[in-house]
Amino acid sequence: MSVASRRTLAVSAALLSVLGTTAPAVAASAPTLVQAPLAHHGGGLLRSTSGNWAGYAATGGRFTSVSASWVQPAVSCSGGNTWSSFWVGLDGDGSSTVEQTGTEADCSNGSPVYSAWYEMYPAYPSNFSNTVRPGDHFTASVTTNGSGSFTLTLSDTTAGWSRTVNKSLRSASLASAEVIAEAPSSSTGVLPLSDFGSVAFSGAKVNGQSLGGFNPDSITMASGGTTKASTSGLSGGSAFSVTWKHS
Repeated sequence: MSVASRRTLAVSAALLSVLGTTAPAVAASAPTLVQAPLAHHGGGLLRSTSGNWAGYAATGGRFTSVSASWVQPAVSCSGGNTWSSFWVGLDGDGSSTVEQTGTEADCSNGSPVYSAWYEMYPAYPSNFSNTVRPGDHFTASVTTNGSGSFTLTLSDTTAGWSRTVNKSLRSASLASAEVIAEAPSSSTGVLPLSDFGSVAFSGAKVNGQSLGGFNPDSITMASGGTTKASTSGLSGGSAFSVTWKHS
């Protein structure tokens, strides 16, 4: 199986003009990130390693909805630039489309940068202009009517804002559903993972049922024998945590 990388952190002047001056800051020295299938995903059934994903993915069926909640982690920035993201989505595990929404926690020249976004790959992602702070409670969902129409919703229940977008993607495979912590990638490979400590996901549902009911794949983020982020077991079929281990 392959796992598609999630994020295109657009830092070009053209994209920033689209996002507007109120868009959350991104790492000024970041490379342009690309969305492309990442072939490094292997392991036994129900327990896998990936070069850029940690969390759970349900496969082997047709998936039309996914939702979960999490608390935005605070990144520890010791210098330089690192990246991390937390999201729910459909597709991307073994397919070339992704429909996702979530939050970002990056380090730009040693300073933390937080933001929120949605993406309908292969289109470029879009950042929400709303402020994201560590400790905020988020709820996210991606749903589809199964015929190419999608509704993506991200809500900050702490700050009291919510954003919903309706998009179309007729080529969507609907082959997987995920709740993931990710190290974004550039055209040259996976980027250094921000030290986000630990992120706790809860209330994870797929097709309206608990994630655990789909016997999902537990994914550990690892590369070259180094574990970058570990995934806990599922609690109550819908809650788990991902813990940072290495950049």
